Amino acid sequence: MSAAVASAVAGGSDADRAALVLDGIVGAGGQGRIHRLAGGSGLLFKEYLDPAGVDAGALADLVALRRALGETERRALDHRTAWPLCRVVAEGRCAGFLMHAAPDTMRWRTAAGAFRLTELQYLLHPVKPATGGVVRPDPAQRLDLVRLTVHLIADLHRYGLVIGDLSQANILWTVAPEPAVFLLDCDGIRRAGAHPVLDQADTPDWGDPLSPYGSHATVDSDRYKAALVVGRVLAQDAYLAPGAPLDLLPGILTDRQTAAVRRLWQQAAGAYGTRPDLAAWAGALDGRDVIRLPALAPPQRRPVDESLFERRSARGTIRLRPPRGRPGPGNPLAAPPPAP
Repeated sequence: MSAAVASAVAGGSDADRAALVLDGIVGAGGQGRIHRLAGGSGLLFKEYLDPAGVDAGALADLVALRRALGETERRALDHRTAWPLCRVVAEGRCAGFLMHAAPDTMRWRTAAGAFRLTELQYLLHPVKPATGGVVRPDPAQRLDLVRLTVHLIADLHRYGLVIGDLSQANILWTVAPEPAVFLLDCDGIRRAGAHPVLDQADTPDWGDPLSPYGSHATVDSDRYKAALVVGRVLAQDAYLAPGAPLDLLPGILTDRQTAAVRRLWQQAAGAYGTRPDLAAWAGALDGRDVIRLPALAPPQRRPVDESLFERRSARGTIRLRPPRGRPGPGNPLAAPPPAP
């Protein structure tokens, strides 16, 4: 990696497409190709297929948001997401961006020796011969993965962001050496109410059926998709949706957690503004379900006899002592008068 590219990554400034030394395509989709940078930097270049459709300002905003975080928060974001580090420009137009590659622990090896990303989908289906190379979580690790996903979404919402396309294909996970998750396609994220970098994409069977805005993502649509993650992973059912019965895998949740999760699951099927937020899901999964207290009644006003304020009492006089050190009748501490 050249010094100019390294400087752009470190400072969030634009990198020149001509300065990138690439080492092969590692992925492709409907919006772009993913190139690996040469030199073992661990960086990837997402190159857009149609630069004319890119909102370069929205991408710059994502880069700036990361740069504005404190060092600890920025490190946590990089550890859990493929966040845009800097834009890449070519001939004055935004051509894509650089990002960190997913950790090697979030890949599994097929029988043919190829490596694939460990996507969320492998938590939604029973083990098959073709996916036998995926290291499966035990019940406690499965719950940890759900919790970690919920906390990641909650943190992004805390930054005022909307994720949009949240699905089985862009959440990665591992249980080795410990449970962890990693979010892909972060250029689809935007500030709440703002335009995305590209037109919003939805994964089939992961859309919000009650969205009044078509494909426009909101915090409420994120909450619905977060509920899909929780329910589908804990039930190991790729097509389950809020409103349907939630039959959980055995040995994962306590009775208290089960009751709380099922209540939130049904609530997630509701209209916009009624769906549980990520804090509610975190509390339920941690066994700290929200206890709803009745509203406190306002204190009763005690009767006051206002006639008391209209009475006049007899007034006397207050005799004040002269100030210390000043002559005055009856003041034994007064200084003697000056000699004639």
